[in-house]
Amino acid sequence: MAHGASAALVLGPSSLRRLATSLAATEGEVEYELDFGKDDFGISGVHVRASAALPLTCQRSLEVFAFPVKVDTRLGFIQHEDDEAGLPSGYEPLLLDPTGLNPADVIEDELILALPLVPVKPGTQELQREWKDATVETEAKPNPFAVLKKATFK
Repeated sequence: MAHGASAALVLGPSSLRRLATSLAATEGEVEYELDFGKDDFGISGVHVRASAALPLTCQRSLEVFAFPVKVDTRLGFIQHEDDEAGLPSGYEPLLLDPTGLNPADVIEDELILALPLVPVKPGTQELQREWKDATVETEAKPNPFAVLKKATFK
């Protein structure tokens, strides 16, 4: 982005309420940079960069681990959903709210999108269970259709 304003700050995950519901704890920091402006094609938007180590609960071991998140995306401002088709490749749409743009909400949205659906701590091995053989030997029952083998049809 060129011709715009920039901001580089640090947020605490506890201030991001929607994100906090997915975290195991709300300690830590989210470092981010926002560059607002227009690109060479006249597209207004914001370049979002954020990084954090978010505490998640592993769904295999139930241990809390720090999940590294890095966000680097360009968001193009649109007024209506139909305007999305006019964005060049490399841009994600950001529908502007008439009440204004809250930078913390933009960062929170991008961090939520970066979270895994099922958090798994790196190095955690899949649990292997031994299952007893489900096949049980049964007595051989006579086949009711065996008589058809011997029958002759005319």
